[in-house]
Amino acid sequence: MWKLLIVLGITALLVLASCSPRDFLTRRLAADLIASSEAFRDPQQFQVRTGVLSNDDYLSPEHRMLEHRGWMTGAKAPCPAALAPPPCWDFTLSPSGVDTFQSLIAPGDSEKQSFSIPAASRELVEITGIAKQGNAADVEFLWRWVPLNEVGAMIYHTDLRYRSTASFRRYDDGWRVVLTTSHNGQPLDQALKDAEPVQ
Repeated sequence: MWKLLIVLGITALLVLASCSPRDFLTRRLAADLIASSEAFRDPQQFQVRTGVLSNDDYLSPEHRMLEHRGWMTGAKAPCPAALAPPPCWDFTLSPSGVDTFQSLIAPGDSEKQSFSIPAASRELVEITGIAKQGNAADVEFLWRWVPLNEVGAMIYHTDLRYRSTASFRRYDDGWRVVLTTSHNGQPLDQALKDAEPVQ
């Protein structure tokens, strides 16, 4: 009897020793894999356009916020043929805007009519559920934007949460986030784009 218990105990230890922490999809592992993925860590870029803009572009919420903060100014301008119908606006950085954006843009981009700045990064709030079926799983999670600078703080509100679902797949070395399209679900970058705001 004792020999059987010893053999069973040793067998159980060997089985557990051969298991990797990635063999069991827990909320903690899912959170670590999502938060460390390239798609999740990529900062949100904010596109700034200067020069002659259509009325629709000029009236966009982002451009209106930039003008309200005093970082950009707009003056009526003749419309090029591609931007008809009038009115059009010549949108330029103000001196305050140059000071604000100078440290945020890459060298040489200040002369361009369109440039991007990193405005916010994602922060995982919590894993809200895991649905496993065989070697595939869907992990639902909440996340929010964290502004990286004053431009990001103007656009992205930290109190707004988003709900996304990431697909996972179990491989021979454990669970991984699906980063490319597969037959089981959507990749993480698409799940982040399809995020739904929650209250």
